[in-house]
Amino acid sequence: MGIYKLKNMINQVNELRDLCYSESFKAGWHTDLETGKLLNRNKGEMIALIHSEISEAMEGERKNLKDDHLPSRPMVEVEMADAIIRIMDYCGRWNYDIGGAIMDKIHYNRNRLDHKIENRIKEGGKKF
Repeated sequence: MGIYKLKNMINQVNELRDLCYSESFKAGWHTDLETGKLLNRNKGEMIALIHSEISEAMEGERKNLKDDHLPSRPMVEVEMADAIIRIMDYCGRWNYDIGGAIMDKIHYNRNRLDHKIENRIKEGGKKF
């Protein structure tokens, strides 16, 4: 992948981060609803909310359910979207370069010995 395309992809991910945070901010999830002052959000609570979306996705997958709010879509798909929105909101709140981190992690994983097929098929190798 060319450097321009890679930088563009990183920027697009970070633009999604900014959109998700902006929408959440406008809905009042980061401010005191009475005063408008920025809240000191609990990072652990926000991560737990991400986890809850993943758990809901698992339930939708286990039971092959349609989503309650978007019935034309599988529940797992919508809950995965919710998880991504919450992740992007979290990263936006603290201005994490999630786009750059994703690309760095993809590059790192390409060279990990425990991610190589020949090592995964060995006894004791990573199966999932």
